[in-house]
Amino acid sequence: MRRFPDQFADLLTTRGEAVLAGRHAQAGALAHPRTRFLALGGLIDPKQAKAMALLLEKSLQPCLREMAQPIPPETIWEETRNYAEQLPKTMRQQTTHLDNPRSAAFKVAKDIGLIDCLRSDSYRAFAAALAGRPLKKKYGLQAIAYGAGDYAGPHTDHHPEEPEAARGYLDMHLSFATTAVRDQYLVYAKTGHFTEMVEVTQTPGLVTAYRLPFWHYTTPLRAKPKQEAKARRWVLLGTFLFNDT
Repeated sequence: MRRFPDQFADLLTTRGEAVLAGRHAQAGALAHPRTRFLALGGLIDPKQAKAMALLLEKSLQPCLREMAQPIPPETIWEETRNYAEQLPKTMRQQTTHLDNPRSAAFKVAKDIGLIDCLRSDSYRAFAAALAGRPLKKKYGLQAIAYGAGDYAGPHTDHHPEEPEAARGYLDMHLSFATTAVRDQYLVYAKTGHFTEMVEVTQTPGLVTAYRLPFWHYTTPLRAKPKQEAKARRWVLLGTFLFNDT
């Protein structure tokens, strides 16, 4: 694969097309009050998913910047009461936003067709089909790459200071892992406890969708023996605001 297709729909399997058309059993599932998270395989063609991982490695990887937020030492040494610790969002990953036409990452993503694919009508329609509700036309795009040992600590992705997102919004992730990856898990809370866990690297082109905010975290990515340098999980992320007015 040299380029992403102009329409996201061209990446879909028959099951993926059923989601887009609203015929799949999980279409609209996130509209249910108790459903905050979906992990769906078999929606994106696996051969194309593997080819997309290679294309992203070759083209976009040099444009990423490291984002590292370690645990602040004061969370321990400035604590004055037993069990009063508070953990801020911690993470280590590489990332770039794909919204600025003047950035190097945007130009590369445009050249390989990624921007057109993720800005296509079928991409937003696919996200809306999972959400089960209308989405606003303007949405954010980001690319994330987890290397060996990279993770995202427990967090909610809540934005109470932003009126349009304060009462909830949708994130949709498309995952593409290289063959050097052993595993990585998404852990999330249900009924107040971290009881749910999904492996996110072994299904080519896994689609995960989040009705945020809620508690979740991503475990450190593990590489196959002696393949740490080549192990990477790519995440193409779309952030959508609901359009319920």
